[in-house]
Amino acid sequence: MRELKHHEKKLLRKVNIVGWKGERNIRVAKILRRYHIQNREDYVGYERMCGMITSLSAKLKSLPSSSPFRIDLTQQLLDKLYNIGVVDSKSNLEKADKISVSGFCRRRLPVVMVRLKMSQTLPSAITLIETGQVRLGPTVVTDPSMLVTRNMEDFVGWTEEGKINRTVKK
Repeated sequence: MRELKHHEKKLLRKVNIVGWKGERNIRVAKILRRYHIQNREDYVGYERMCGMITSLSAKLKSLPSSSPFRIDLTQQLLDKLYNIGVVDSKSNLEKADKISVSGFCRRRLPVVMVRLKMSQTLPSAITLIETGQVRLGPTVVTDPSMLVTRNMEDFVGWTEEGKINRTVKK
């Protein structure tokens, strides 16, 4: 193989050929784009949570099914996941195995706002949140990566002194 020219070396300096993961990067980029996630660290955090939950459910499955400890922990895990809004029912432990990062992304504040028809698109919802127009309960939220539980969905609203609230009241 010939020696690389200067401009070729310069281009390759920015690319890590050994650590390139093409398939995974495409899937991650698709989820980041679909849910307008600005920080990749948020995605990594959701992925870690999914991994922990699936490993916990695998450990629970390895326990005897009649064990009161397994039954109690399974019920606690499914209740917690249902209250967060990641699973749609508390029926069995199989639901905890099939948790994906998209489940957590669907519970982000901008996505919930679009679903509640407070905003038409995700980018506009993110802009409203970052400008301080949205509150969750009594607190004003400026972080679009905030996860909204099923119970807190009812408390998503406009701030009292916000421009949107004044327009809605007219």
